[in-house]
Amino acid sequence: MIPSDISLITDETDLRKRYPQPMSRATDKVLDHLDFHCLSILALSPFCILSSHGPEGADISPRGDPPGFLRVLDDRHLLLPDRIGNNRLDNFVNILTYPEIGLLVLVPGMDETLRINGWAQITDDARLLEDSAVRGQVPNIGVLITVKEAFLHCPKAFIRSGLWDPAKFIDRSSLPNYTTMLTDHVAGLSAEESERQSEIMAKRGLY
Repeated sequence: MIPSDISLITDETDLRKRYPQPMSRATDKVLDHLDFHCLSILALSPFCILSSHGPEGADISPRGDPPGFLRVLDDRHLLLPDRIGNNRLDNFVNILTYPEIGLLVLVPGMDETLRINGWAQITDDARLLEDSAVRGQVPNIGVLITVKEAFLHCPKAFIRSGLWDPAKFIDRSSLPNYTTMLTDHVAGLSAEESERQSEIMAKRGLY
């Protein structure tokens, strides 16, 4: 339970006085385009996290595909293809109203990450989407991203967490399976109905 008299920080000056001044390599590293290092990371990355905000609040979702799936169109534009999923479309609905987005780009085994902030538009233009085909399947839509900021993020979070260390991977059986958790989260959803829906999703495939 949260105490009724909890101390809160509500002022930026008060916040910043609790930390040392950031060094120049942290404050001055932000680019307004994708340079050679950014392009190299994007070419190797099979996974990113997309964040957005909209009338109902913020949203964040994982995106993954073969390395290089975040296609570089030029040094200020990326295309993020959409694939078969749960069809909630949370980020896409947000983008229609508020185009500002953030990306966190990861490379397995690399503790540093690439952060990209910018503006997004949703496109169904075949000229942009055709080169994102996988297994002969062209995505229905893509997210066209204009880069406002691109910068590297230090490795400390990954070092502290040991995220890529196989010795720290959990035994998956230590948690219930996805179907079991969903039946606990969704009122009235039986295990049988959850499995039925899971089978439909599986038949749709990845692409």
